[in-house]
This record gives sequence, structure tokens and C-alpha cells, in this order.
Amino acid sequence: MNRSRPLLIALAALAGAASARASVAQPGCERLDAQRCLALSMQAMGGHDRLAHISSVRLDVAQHSLLVEQSYRQAPFIAAYDRLTKVLDFSGARLLLKDHGLWPEADPDSASAESDTTVVATKAAAIVRSDSSDSPAGPAQVDAARMALELGPERLLLTAEAAPDLHFEAPEMLRSTPHAVVAFHWRDRPVRVLLNTFNHLPDAVEITQQFNDFWFVWGDVDQRIYFDNWKLIGGVVYPTNRVDERNGVAWSSSQVLDVAFNVALDDKALAMDPAAAAKSARSKGWNRTFDDSDHLALAPGVDLYQGAWNVTLIKQDDGVVVLEVPISPTFTAGVLDKARHVYPSDPIKAVLSTSDSWPHVAGVREAVAEKLPVYILDLNRPLLDRMIAAPHLQNPDHLQSHPQAPRWTVVSGKVEIGAGANRLELYPLRGAATERQYMVYFPEHRLLYASDTLVIDPKAQKVYDPELTSEVIQAVEREHLRVDTVYAMHQAPAPWSEVTRMVAAATTARPSTSIAPSS
Repeated sequence: MNRSRPLLIALAALAGAASARASVAQPGCERLDAQRCLALSMQAMGGHDRLAHISSVRLDVAQHSLLVEQSYRQAPFIAAYDRLTKVLDFSGARLLLKDHGLWPEADPDSASAESDTTVVATKAAAIVRSDSSDSPAGPAQVDAARMALELGPERLLLTAEAAPDLHFEAPEMLRSTPHAVVAFHWRDRPVRVLLNTFNHLPDAVEITQQFNDFWFVWGDVDQRIYFDNWKLIGGVVYPTNRVDERNGVAWSSSQVLDVAFNVALDDKALAMDPAAAAKSARSKGWNRTFDDSDHLALAPGVDLYQGAWNVTLIKQDDGVVVLEVPISPTFTAGVLDKARHVYPSDPIKAVLSTSDSWPHVAGVREAVAEKLPVYILDLNRPLLDRMIAAPHLQNPDHLQSHPQAPRWTVVSGKVEIGAGANRLELYPLRGAATERQYMVYFPEHRLLYASDTLVIDPKAQKVYDPELTSEVIQAVEREHLRVDTVYAMHQAPAPWSEVTRMVAAATTARPSTSIAPSS
């Protein structure tokens, strides 16, 4: 007699009972398995065959995004706006995106106020197209293409159907309505689809992933995409509204103004320069390495390394101060290695992080992992505490692998660091547009580092966003500082007298506009 057989029968019965309870618990899909529940959802959208026969789609979209990553006052956030024409070729796995962008925070007459961008992407590479050539795009554009081609509303349910691990998870309430939840893995990332109990439509899709856009710094981000405003188009019930929520923040909203299925495709418009596409496929995005080739000695022991994000090494009698740890942990690791190479006998005594803009603080986790003291503004501590605690399980960084508590020094007023020729003074700016930044003053050199407040157009001899720089001028006057030279996160050193002259000119160049009501 096989003594294990009764046990196996009992275990099978228990498993069957648990499966039955899970099925019964799924609202709208009682006594169905995940595949048949998904089939109901496809039927609600127009049927499996209609979805499968969508070979392409052209969308006209209005969109806004909240600028949560910028150094402005926090929620409620300011927004940027886009009018998009998007063509998705599902058969060829290609995407064409034409974006007319409006950046309200830019100067009205600057090139960045309104811009046009064309992106062509596949699931492996992407390019940005100009009139004369294609240039490589980054992993963020490739990620967006993959999401659109495989998890957009046209293909979401078909992708789920093909997943070998499709299963139920615990049902959820969404907008006061019970929803069945089917789940699967897509490109090794967990995906959950919330199906409405009454009409079976997929009201939302959730995914946890590390992004390659500004959200890169947050590691494993929980994204929920809401679908709504369903319209019957060519036999397909299609969501014309989409809201993207990341880590609980309603980050962007888009409305489809027009949609056409199975459109004729322009292969020339969808083609990519092979060399640019190959370079795009190799891009590491934000996780770039530190480049020390553009070096400028501002004073003995004060070394500026210029690039898209400027970094300064400051030698003091008792160690080295690192001014800014931006872009990524990899970049910051290179900065710290450079400091140790240039000054092998001196410890790194402090790291200064002057702003809350996400690309500017993306290396703070590496500094914390290295057990270094980090000087941060008081208003930025809640954000940075969350950033240090953010999980990075999908792509572990140094801090995820070697957890450390941060060693914050909080700047809420004047803070002095060191003595001698390269002593430093830190001052919060506290302006309406610069509230989340502090400046760094070198008294012996009459040199000022102005965080992310100064960019000069060398051709026009104008400052970008004069309000930012005017608030620096106010802080300098308030603290009675004597400044000869100023530089910033994205600006090479410039004479202070010239900067103040440009700001003064900007305040008188544009006539004032009365906002008083007419009589």
C-alpha cells in the first residue's frame, strides 16, 4: 500500500479548495480562472479578434505633467504641457512620437518655452530626429516605447493572456467599485490589471519598475495607470483618458482627442539611422560615469569639474569637501574616487547637496552608503529621507547592498565649514523660486556658488529666468557678502558685476503690465 497517497489526495483537495475560494472572491469573475476572467475583459473591449487585428494606431493627445522633480515649492506642483501625435506600429514594433511642448516656467522669449521634438523608437533603441540628422535617444524613450507597444490599452490584455504565470491576486476597491485583479510578470517586472466587477473593463494597470527618466533616483517605483472616458471606436471600447500615478503622486494626465486604427504607415518616418540607433541601445541613461576632462582651478585647492552638472572639490586643512553629488550613484562614485586620487592623504570630510531637484541629488545615496556627512537644506530633509529609504531591489545600488543611516547636517541658517583660505559659508536662499536651495560662499576668494539659479545665454548675454538670480542677489545683500565671481550647477564662473548688470537689464527690458481691473 502507498502510504503517501492519502496525504497527496488531502493536499490536492486543500489546494483545490483554496483555488476555488480565490476564484469565488474575485468580483465579477466568480468561479472563473484568471484566463477566463481576462477573456471577459477582452470581450468587454470588443473581443479578442478585434484587439488582435489592431495592427497600428494613430493618436492625437493633449497631456500635462507635474514637474515634481524640479526645485520649486512642493505640492501642489507646477505643470508642463504637450500636444502629441503618436503612431504605434504593433506589427513592426515601432513608435513615432511628435511632441509640441510648452514649458510655462521658461522665459517667454526663450527657445525652451515652446519646442518641437520627434522621437522614433523600437523596443531596443530610440532616436531624436532633427531636420538634418538622427541623434541617439536614451533608455527612457525605449522604456516608453515598450510600455506603449506591450502594455498600452490596445495590447495590455493580449500581453497578459500570453503570460505563462497569469494568476489572480487579492481583489481591490478602486473608485469605490470592487475589482478583480489578474497579475503576471512582464520583462521580469510584476504587473497587475484591475478589472471592473460590473463591466469587466481594465480600469487600471499597476507595475513596479525602475525608470530611466527623472524617476530613476527612486529605484523601484510603484506605477498605477488609470484608464477612463471609454469610447466606442470602430467596434473597440477604448479609453481616451489616462492618468499616470507614481509612488502615489498623480504625475501626468493625457486625453486622446482623436484615434484611428489600422492606419497607413510611413516607413521613411519610422526608420532610424542605424548608427544613432546602435548608440542609443548602448546608452546607460542617467547612470552615466563621471568625466574629469574639463577641469578648471578656481583657486589653489578649489577644483571645478565642468559638465552637464558641475562638481567642485575643495581642499581644506582637515580634509576634502565635495560640492554636489548629482546625476547618479555611478557618477558620484567617480567623483569620490577622483577626490581620493587627487588628495590621497586626506579624508572626504563633507558632501554638500544644495538643491532638491532630483537629478541634482541622485548621488546622495552613494554618499550615504560611503558613510559621509551630507549637508542638506532643512526644507529638503523629508524628501531626502524618503529617497534614502526608497527600495532599489530590481537594480540594487551600493546603499541597497550596504544599508547605512544618513549622516545629515541640516542647513537652516549660516553654516561654516573649515578654516583658512578655502573656508566655506553656507546660506539658505529662501526666495519664492529658490526656497529649496542654499548657496556656498568662499569668503577669502570672494567666490559664490549659486546652486541651480544661474544660466547665461552667451550669445544674447542674458540670464535664464532672472527671478532666480535676483533672489541670489537679494540673499547676497541680506548676508552682506562681497562677491567678485559667481558660478552654479550649470554655469561656468562669471563676473558678479556682469551677472548683476544682466539681471538689472532684464528687469527694465520688458514693460510692466497692469493687472488692475478696468474702470
